[in-house]
Formats: sequence, structure tokens, C-alpha cells
Amino acid sequence: MTPHPLARRVPRLIIAVALLHFVWGLVAQPHAWGAIGRDGVLRSVVDTDARDHFLREFSVWWMVSGVALLAIGTLARHAVRTTGRLPAQVGWYLVAVGVPLCVLYFPVTGGWPVLATGLLGLAAARRPAGPDRSSPPPLTEGGTL
Repeated sequence: MTPHPLARRVPRLIIAVALLHFVWGLVAQPHAWGAIGRDGVLRSVVDTDARDHFLREFSVWWMVSGVALLAIGTLARHAVRTTGRLPAQVGWYLVAVGVPLCVLYFPVTGGWPVLATGLLGLAAARRPAGPDRSSPPPLTEGGTL
């Protein structure tokens, strides 16, 4: 079966959102990667009394959530390539992440692209895959094409 075009595009959108998430976190968001590096990385976020402890935690969790988005996108791409369909769970996971972000940080938040991609994922999961165009059409009753 040939995947529906929307099912092929949603994993790409998720991967794009993950990449934007990484870029935003390194370029525009305050972060503590320099301090983490100066402390030698190992155990550099465990001191809860450190002046910048919460910024360090924020930096780590920002990175972890970006990796999670990337994992959802690449696994969704694999599912579409393997089965021809996008699992509805992909859309639901993104909606579950996007809604709280949009509510808590309304109106300016990066949750909007996550929510929109999740809704597109739900729409793609409802669409059937197209016919398999790699095989010839079936014979008619008379034995001819």
C-alpha cells in the first residue's frame, strides 16, 4: 500500500519541529551548557544549591524533550514506511504535549507547532492508505485488463 501523502508529511513535520526545538534552545533560549561544560559535564547538574541549578536542569530537559520529539518523528516515519499508515498514537502524543504547553504559556509558546502537527497526525491516521501502485491492476472477469 502507498501511504497517504499526509501520513508521509507528518513525520517530516515532527522531525522539523524537533530540529527547530534544538536550534531555538541553543540560540534563543537562556541555557547553561557553558557552565555544564566548564564543570566537566559529569555530575554538573546534581548540586541543588548551585546558583544556576534550575537553568542547568532546564537546559538538560530541553535537550531531552528535543530528543523525544526526534524519536517520535523517526519512529513515525518508520511506521509509515513499514505499514503504509501513521499510528493514531503519534497524533495523540503530540496533542498531549501541545495542549498543556499552549494553555500554560498562552499565547506565545512553541507548543502551537507541536499541537498543530499532532492534529495533522490524527487526521493522517484516519485516512486510508492508497492502493499499491507497484503491482499491475487486477484482471477483470473476462481475463483481460
